Order: sequence, then C-alpha cells, then structure tokens
Amino acid sequence: MTGDQYSLSVVLVLTLLLFIQGRWRQDLVAWLMLMVATILGLVEADDVWKGLSHSAVVSVAAVLVLSKSLTSAGVVDWAAKPLERVASRPRLLLAGLTTITAVLSGFINNVGALALLMPVAIRLAKESSKPVSMYLMPLAFASLLGGMTTLIGTPPNLIVAGFRQQTGVRAFSMFDFASVGVIVAFAGVVFLTTIGWRLVPKRGARVSGAELFKIGPYLTEVKVPEKCPLAGKSVGDAASHEVQILSVVRGERRFAAPSAYLRLREGDVLVLMGAGEAIERFAKDKGLEVVQRADPQNEQAKKNEGGERGDPPAPPEELAESKEVGLGEAVVRPTSWIIGSFAASLRLRHRFGINLVGVAREGSRREPRLDSTRFQAGDVLLLQGPREDLPARIADLDCLPLAERPLAIGNATKRWRAVAVFSAGIFSVAVGFLPAPVAFVSAAVVMVLVRVIAVREAYDAIEWPVLSLLAAMIPLGLAIETTGLAQLIADRALWIAGFAPVWAVIAAILVVTMFLSDLVNNAAAAVLMCPIALGVAKGLNASADPFLIATAIGASCAFLTPVGHQSTLLVMGPGGYRFGDYWRCGIVLELLIAFVAVPGIMYFWPPR
Repeated sequence: MTGDQYSLSVVLVLTLLLFIQGRWRQDLVAWLMLMVATILGLVEADDVWKGLSHSAVVSVAAVLVLSKSLTSAGVVDWAAKPLERVASRPRLLLAGLTTITAVLSGFINNVGALALLMPVAIRLAKESSKPVSMYLMPLAFASLLGGMTTLIGTPPNLIVAGFRQQTGVRAFSMFDFASVGVIVAFAGVVFLTTIGWRLVPKRGARVSGAELFKIGPYLTEVKVPEKCPLAGKSVGDAASHEVQILSVVRGERRFAAPSAYLRLREGDVLVLMGAGEAIERFAKDKGLEVVQRADPQNEQAKKNEGGERGDPPAPPEELAESKEVGLGEAVVRPTSWIIGSFAASLRLRHRFGINLVGVAREGSRREPRLDSTRFQAGDVLLLQGPREDLPARIADLDCLPLAERPLAIGNATKRWRAVAVFSAGIFSVAVGFLPAPVAFVSAAVVMVLVRVIAVREAYDAIEWPVLSLLAAMIPLGLAIETTGLAQLIADRALWIAGFAPVWAVIAAILVVTMFLSDLVNNAAAAVLMCPIALGVAKGLNASADPFLIATAIGASCAFLTPVGHQSTLLVMGPGGYRFGDYWRCGIVLELLIAFVAVPGIMYFWPPR
C-alpha cells in the first residue's frame, strides 16, 4: 500500500465513523473530509468541484422538482384514492399502501412519496382501529424497494449510472434497473404484506396526537393579582426558560399563543406549561396566584380546584387552542436545519410566532422542560400557533406536517398537464433521445412554465443538504480510483474469494453494500462501493454491469437501522419505533432480497 492509499484509507474510515456517530451533519462531514483529502494531495484541486456539476447531482435536483410538481398537482393523491375504500380491512389496506408507495417511489423521490402517504396512513390506521406502527415501517421499506426499479427512483441509481459511463459505455437508461429491481420490489412487497408486518412491533396506541402529547398534567392556570410585578410587562419579558405561557385569558377574551409583545394586566389568567415544581417557583417569584391545575386526577380534585371563577377545569386542549390558534404535529426531517439546536436557542415565539408544546422521541414524550432539548432527526414536535400560519411555520423549520389529511385529487387539468410533461421527460430518456440530466431539467423548467409549480416551490423542493453531500462524496469516490485504492481493495477481495464462483463474488458485493448503507447515507455507500465493484470486475475480466447492479440494489437496502435512509428515519418518531425495532423485519427482508436479486442479476446481466 502506497502512502496516498494509506492516507486515503484513513480519511475514508474517519468519514464513515463520523457518519455513524451522527454528531455533525453528513454533508458537513463530507466537505470537511474532502478538504482534508485535497490538502493532503489525495484529490486534485481542479477535481474538488467536479461533484457540483456531476450528472447525478443535476439529475437528483431536477427529479426533486418533478416530484414536487406531481404531488402539488394532486397526482399522488389521485393514485392513492382507492385506499379510502379498504380502510376497514387492515391487511388489504397494508397491501394497498405498500404497493402504491413502491410504484410511486419508482418515479418520484421515495422520501416525497412517503411524506405524502404517511399522514394518510396515520388517518386510515386510526379508522381501522389498528396501531399506526403496523403500517409505517412497511411503508418506509416499500419506498426503498420501489426506488430500485428505475433510474430516477433513488440517487444511488443515478450515481451507479454515472460510474458505468466512466467505463466507456453509455450510462444505464431509465428502465435498465427494472429487470432485476421489479422482481426484488415485488418479492419485498409480498413479504411485507404477508409475513413482514408480523415482525414489526405493534404498539398499543397511536404514538402521536392525544395519546402521546397528554399536555394536561403540565398545565396550570395562574392569575395576575393586583400590584403584581408582572402587570404591564410583555409576555416575552414574563416567560422563563422553564415555563411557557400558552394562553392569556382576559375577561371574555382568550389569547392562545399570545404575542411576545402582549402586555399583561391585573386580573389576567395565564395558562402555564412546565413541570409542577418549575411552575410553583415561577408563580412564587412573580407574585402570581394559582387558580387551578389544568388536568386534575380525580373528581374530588375537580371540585376543590374550581378556582375563584367557580368553573370546572377546562379540558387541556381548550386551554391551549382557540378559534384562531391550534396545535399541530410535525416530524423533524433528516435534512432539517434545526437538528442539533436547542429549543431555547431557536426562540420560536419571537422568530416564528409559535410555541413548542411537546417533543416525542422513539414513541416517548420528553420531559416538560423543553428548552434544554436538542432536536434530532425523527423527533415528533407538538407546536402551538395561528391555525392559518402553522403549516407555513412547520415548513420554515424544514419539518414534515403529520396532519391526518384526507386525500384530495386537485384540479384535473393541472394534474394531467403534470403527467404529460413528466411522461415526455421519461420517454425521451427511455428511447435515448436525450441524456437524463438534460431531459429532467427540461421537464422541470416546463413544469414551471406551464404553472404546475411556482418558481419558489421549485427551489424549495430541492433538498440542498442531499445535493451537497453528493457533490462532496463524488470527488472522494474518484480519488479511490485515481490513487489505486479501489483496485487494491478489489485485488484483496479476489484473493480472499479464491476460487469462488462469480455469482458468489456478486453476492458479496451486494451484501457489503447492504451493510454499508445500513450505517451511512445510501448515496455515500454507492459512491464508495462503485469503484471497488469496477475493480473487482476488472480483476475477473468480466462485465462491470452485474457488479454495478448489485451495488445499486445493495445501496437501497437500508433496512436494519433507521439511520441509513431518510425514509426509515422519518417514520421512527410517528411510528414510535426504537432503534432496535428495525432489524427484526429488516434482516429477513435483506436475506430475501439477496436470495432473489443474485439469480436475477446473473440471468439479466450475465458477467460474460
């Protein structure tokens, strides 16, 4: 091993360790390691920026815009409309959800398909009186399975296609992945709907909404008495890190989620949220009178705590909501900018006009002192704010709303316009009329021109952290080739394999990529494994195609942990799953895929 190969190996191992640790964002880690590799002379200065203009990066950006266009036009809801008719039949509903998700994920961003169908699944699960955990993990797995079937189904497929082009032949076309991908996806969906769902933990109740966020025990009503030092001060000045003011009752008026600039008056009743001890200290320090606990434990308490107004305690939801103000749930996306931030540092009330009322992680509510909570991907947030503005504020936080929305198919003209433009782009790639990046960017531009999607929506649809990660990882992947490290690893692998048949070597590539994608972003796994797959093919004097297809399939098999793909992480909070819940169903699914994929690869993509 040369000095450059040794140094690059250290850089790559450190990159993987930082990915797995998850303390820093993956795109930040990738750029940091790319700069280190460049300073060490492992990557040429001119090659650092090749990732920004790489065809895979451009294609991913365009596909994200096209996915948003189709969903905005109501195409996804139109396709999922038949699910309403089977809501009372859980097994049939599960089959419908997984099948539709898999099909949609072949043509639009798989995370986008999951994000749209997840709220629908939550609502229909409630109607069928089944725990939502029964549906969400199969739904996430189905989105990964569907991504295997086409060029645009998932970023790893675009990356693999680009590496194939580097061998001197054309890149994989739109449906080249379908020969094996459709078989694997079909087998996977059948498994999930017959056996796999039995391996998914069945939590007894919904893990979001009222069942999770029982805010009553943390609410207390207090009164601003005469000569109270808080009288005349603003809500923003009165609040503390430990206690939130959710509502201000003034006579017949109630200000839910009051403005930070609202001035308090004598006689105002404040609805406070926090731990009991914190509220007691707050009330004592500020000279407030406790009126009642918002969630009494028994009927006698209700009688004793009627307070000065003589009214029975109001339901907790009524204390936190009004006609203008409501509560909304959202899940923190893996790309959200709030990840790693403390709730207190975001100053949600001042910056966005909303209150953070609850945080749940892995199906369990966090302690009421939320200011010290550091947000993680997959957290479920309960937010309070103006009903009309709350969806926009959730989007500003780069979170996914979990409203139990009904299906809405939208305007038929706009829907068919979106389908026509998208189909034209797909057709031009399938017949080889245009290269994928040109076709998809052209289709995205036309979507804007025909007003299927606004320019602002198009830019918002692009997941910049994902593109940034790809742009940084691609030069590192090229360095694996240019330094000879890929061929060195391939030679060692061939030496270990000895006289093993080619199909066993392909299976090994598939399994190793599976394992890697369970630990790091699947696109990063594809970037790292493609040079090795090409080196193995060269060492065997065989076609590179079966090895690249195996890499593509393996990169989409992030089923053992929630951290390998955005889809599996997104359902963790809403489904109430724990980290160890994934492998029970995932390990059987990965074994099934290996059993089905390897013969399929050997038949459709023979090594020659």
